[in-house]
Amino acid sequence: MLHYETHNLGPQHEWVVFLHGLGGNSNIWYKQIKEFKKHFNLLFIDLRDHGGSANYEPEMLTYTPEILAKDVVKVMDCLSIEKAHFAGISLGSVVLHAMHIYAPGRIKSMILGGAIIRLTSVAKVILRTGNLLKSVVPYMWLYKTFARILMPKAHHKKSRDVFILEAKKIRQKGFIKWYRFAAKVCEIYPRIDCEKHEIPKMYIMGDQDYMFLGPVEEDTIKDKSARLHIIEQCGHVCNIEKHKEFNQIAIQFIKEQVKVEQELLATSKLVSIA
Repeated sequence: MLHYETHNLGPQHEWVVFLHGLGGNSNIWYKQIKEFKKHFNLLFIDLRDHGGSANYEPEMLTYTPEILAKDVVKVMDCLSIEKAHFAGISLGSVVLHAMHIYAPGRIKSMILGGAIIRLTSVAKVILRTGNLLKSVVPYMWLYKTFARILMPKAHHKKSRDVFILEAKKIRQKGFIKWYRFAAKVCEIYPRIDCEKHEIPKMYIMGDQDYMFLGPVEEDTIKDKSARLHIIEQCGHVCNIEKHKEFNQIAIQFIKEQVKVEQELLATSKLVSIA
């Protein structure tokens, strides 16, 4: 099973599950712990090949959306968490979209930061170039190059440095498997049935997230259950770069969903009594 860490306030509190991005691990949520643990039970999961899950078995040549969704569900089952709210950053948002397809009944709501739903033409060129080089150059050279392309400005440096530092903990073999998976992200979001499974979503994006903001603005408008909050003067890793605004928006959104659920439950009880 994947490595995980928890902060547990008690059974009366809602669970929030956090999923990191490519090359990261649960440490990239360090700006969220203090505020979120005041309100919710927290579950931080290290995805395959990352952090404490670096030696996770079984060994696989490629990863599919279904496999990654099942990994998360296994951890939830181990902790007897039937349903939870989720927060995913960057490639973690792609895993959440996979959850939307393969385990929608386990999700109460979703926070998707620096979300990836479709690749722009520039992103495709970068991925293709990296694909040609990934077997002949050190993966950290690729990762650092991509990090600087994604987060080029001076005020992106802190979040860029955190991701590069944590990426040093992943092995090249694992990086290549996730790189192959990243090339298939375009196939995942279109498979989501937003009408059949209406899951409340809050997309939080930086206005300087040049690679991924455009597709999110264009595509999520079709999802009636989705909202979009754009943070000004902010790049791709918005949960670190503008953590105060990210935390405020995310916590408020989850609390709104909790309130709606409680009101629906109270209404159903009144109806059943009547």
